[in-house]
Amino acid sequence: MTRSEKAAVIEAIKANAERASFAVLTEFKGMTVEELTNLRVNLRKAGGEFYVVKNTLARIAFTGGTHDVVKDKFHDNSAIALGFDDPVAVAKALSDFAKQSKLFQLRCGSLEGKEMSAEQVEALAKLPSKEQLLGQLLGTMNAVPTNFVSLFANVLRGLLYALKAIEEKKGEAA
Repeated sequence: MTRSEKAAVIEAIKANAERASFAVLTEFKGMTVEELTNLRVNLRKAGGEFYVVKNTLARIAFTGGTHDVVKDKFHDNSAIALGFDDPVAVAKALSDFAKQSKLFQLRCGSLEGKEMSAEQVEALAKLPSKEQLLGQLLGTMNAVPTNFVSLFANVLRGLLYALKAIEEKKGEAA
């Protein structure tokens, strides 16, 4: 690889890493190309990308950027997964793949520049997705006015029953 090719690789990774809100450093020693291709497809569906790059080039690309905290963790067979939209979806895709493949491991991560351990990435994968959280929020927000209307309806219904009982009592007395 020539010096200009290395510079181009570094710039491409640096640009993608700066766009990403989530980065996860992984280990893939012994995996086949087919397995890595399946991982790439799953990550693309989740809004992420997967790169296998030389450690020195990755260290240079990540130095001084948003995900600077993971630059010193590049050693042995390292690859980086980047998430652009929903970090939970990318974490789930990586976690599911790690459960299927005994050779694939999560090392560490960076969410918005804050370092995460492999256990924290796994915990992030267990959270509901962004769509599910928004659905729960909307359901909660909708429940408040619905319960308020039901409460007033019950109060008015009780008042009407009381007035009806008074009317019937006065009707019997007359």
